[in-house]
Amino acid sequence: MTTDAAPAERGSHAGLVHRLLHHRGFVTGLVGVLILLTVALVGPLLVGDPDLTRFTQQLTPPSAAFPLGTDSAGRDVMARTVYGARVSLLAALVVFAITTTLGIGVGVTAALAGGRIDAFLCRCCDVMLGLPSLVMALAIVGALGPGLINLVVAMSITGWAGLAKLCRTLALDCRHRGDVIAARMAGVSPARIAVGHILPSVLIYGLISATLGLGETVLGLAGMSFLGLGVQPPTAEWGSMLNASRIDLAVAPWLLIGPGLGLVLVVTSVTLISDALRDCADLKELS
Repeated sequence: MTTDAAPAERGSHAGLVHRLLHHRGFVTGLVGVLILLTVALVGPLLVGDPDLTRFTQQLTPPSAAFPLGTDSAGRDVMARTVYGARVSLLAALVVFAITTTLGIGVGVTAALAGGRIDAFLCRCCDVMLGLPSLVMALAIVGALGPGLINLVVAMSITGWAGLAKLCRTLALDCRHRGDVIAARMAGVSPARIAVGHILPSVLIYGLISATLGLGETVLGLAGMSFLGLGVQPPTAEWGSMLNASRIDLAVAPWLLIGPGLGLVLVVTSVTLISDALRDCADLKELS
């Protein structure tokens, strides 16, 4: 490959953005994500206290005053759903940021360092990938105790290895690219080559790969909270709300509407975006 590889790659990235903006699934998913972010950021300013109990209005069906009804403690389900969106999305984004940073960082470091460092990091990835991530997360939360912070730590620890292996492979391929070889022959330091030539190339595919697993992260966080290992009452969170609604589900099925629709919208939006990325980008490296 010639030294024009970097400009050509920037052109391909611009082409990727153009294709995504004209992809119906991506635009639909993006609109869904924007709606969720708006609800999470602005919604709490428009609804009441999610923890306010009304003992004379327990299990009230949906009405003008309470569009999604109330729960067994008389709390507004819509208010709890809106506040739960903030908790659920924030936790998912934090896990996404940590696992993406760790995965890309470890993968690029292993590829550039080589030798024993590469072998050690690869063995760490193999160990992590050899164990079921959900089982590992359950074990970590069991050791640390239930809670949102401990759940985020557990999901972050178990979610970076696959991305690291991918980024290592991509970084190794970049080492043989024309512009990288030319920079090395020109005496450019390894650190500058890594930051200026290799990392930008790995970053785009690393972010795409991480996005493909974001829906699974959201469901994993909600599932752990459903089991009582994540957010603890009375904090509103979609998984814990679904768990609390089981007791009164026969007489108050509306308790599922808010958190259930929230999870469906998140997973559907992320899936549409992920499918669009898979369609519009050259993801042979991700298969």
